[in-house]
Amino acid sequence: MDSAAKDRRDRDAEGRARSARPRDGLGRPLPYGAPGVARQPEGVERTPAETLREAQELLAAGKPFHAHEVFEDAWKTCPGDRAGERELWRGLAQLAVGLTHAARGNGTGGARLLLRGAERIAGYSDPYGIDVTGLVTWARELAARAPGGPVDPAAEAPRLSR
Repeated sequence: MDSAAKDRRDRDAEGRARSARPRDGLGRPLPYGAPGVARQPEGVERTPAETLREAQELLAAGKPFHAHEVFEDAWKTCPGDRAGERELWRGLAQLAVGLTHAARGNGTGGARLLLRGAERIAGYSDPYGIDVTGLVTWARELAARAPGGPVDPAAEAPRLSR
């Protein structure tokens, strides 16, 4: 890529490449100028309760891609005293992005991510009231159906807590 093309790329305030194109509820880029869904801010430190509440609202609204970004923040900003939780948040992010792929029609990729996320969280004992057993069951059941075609992300949204 020549330097002129590089300079035309969208950049965030820190100068990192970041597309300014609007996105739909499943995170797919839309044409410039099209109305889109507001993106989740990156790098936000939330309490576990705030993370779960915000992610649940996004999942219920059929926005699993955006819920994935909330979980990704939790995994990437998890403080040192809770470092053992990183894999939990990472697994929850994988479940959300697995649902995203299944909703976009990529059932095979969605199933893989759902199963990977389920495996990653399976060893936890319901931290913060998260229904780990229920989520693992949900992920496995959806993974079995996902290759059959696109799923409705709001109708398939899991309950994170009991």
